[in-house]
Amino acid sequence: MAPRANWKGFLRLSLVTCPVALYPATSDTEKVSFNQINRKTGHRIKYLKVDAETGDEVTSEDIVKGYKVDTDTYIEVTKDELDDIALDSTHTIEIDEFVPKTDIDSRYLIRPYYLVPDGKVGHDAFAVIRETIRTMDKVAIGRVVLTNREHIIALEPLESGLMGTLLRYPYEVRSEKEYFDDIQDVKLTRDMLDLAKHIVEKKSGAFEPELFEDHYETALIDLINKKRSGAPIAAKAAPKTGGNVINLMDALKKSIASEKDMAPAAKATKETAKEAVRETVEGKKPKKRVEGQREMLLSIAGKGGKTAAAKEAPPKKADKPVRAPARAKKAG
Repeated sequence: MAPRANWKGFLRLSLVTCPVALYPATSDTEKVSFNQINRKTGHRIKYLKVDAETGDEVTSEDIVKGYKVDTDTYIEVTKDELDDIALDSTHTIEIDEFVPKTDIDSRYLIRPYYLVPDGKVGHDAFAVIRETIRTMDKVAIGRVVLTNREHIIALEPLESGLMGTLLRYPYEVRSEKEYFDDIQDVKLTRDMLDLAKHIVEKKSGAFEPELFEDHYETALIDLINKKRSGAPIAAKAAPKTGGNVINLMDALKKSIASEKDMAPAAKATKETAKEAVRETVEGKKPKKRVEGQREMLLSIAGKGGKTAAAKEAPPKKADKPVRAPARAKKAG
């Protein structure tokens, strides 16, 4: 099923305009998620919208927005009133300016989106805007309305399309001063810095996100697999701590020694992971599974989570984790 656009409208640079669609560049739907259930019955919990004073359930048509001005005083704002103050950017991303990418503080970044031409028309105008941004080596700054709120969006070329990153407003970014003022000004020796740099050099490498593993997600899948198959759940041993660091120089030296011991094993593990990723991309079945990967069991029908057949025979595994289908998010 083709992904659904979060927003559709127009991209405009002065008098150059083209229809575009905005798609989320990230997704959490592949992660394991939980529902709240009643421990006694096993039924899913359902939430109702009720009047805080009377306790009566309130229907959707009787629910309006209200701004709290006092303990029990609210200013009611209707949908029509909100529509009246809607901005032009509701349907148009107007490019206001171009700035160097290095000027954008990373604290202002929220989330990335993909921007593509919408339909068969406007591809030439889209290409003109995209290549202009690319040749200028800058980021285009515009405005877009999502979920009824206006956001600043930074646009930059990404292959044949554009990547748009939502940006925070200044009032949403806290100043670092109130957090950093109490940090002590420490003088470090050259020897300490040299040892630390040596550790960094040993750990340096290329940015390869395809090798990242979500260890908590892996542990969740493993836990669910064990519970569905009836395997015993062993209590986790308390982690060993190295104790308090008494001498920083000794700690740095021990770190270098431990890095030397771990380097061959770490390199072999990384090469195995790379090979698995490479074969997966090429459409081949990996010869060796990356350490830590797990498969979710197929859904087991029947009350209590297991059928009689499931209890007698080992549960069958799916090719990949079984997860609930992603909900299509309505366009703002």
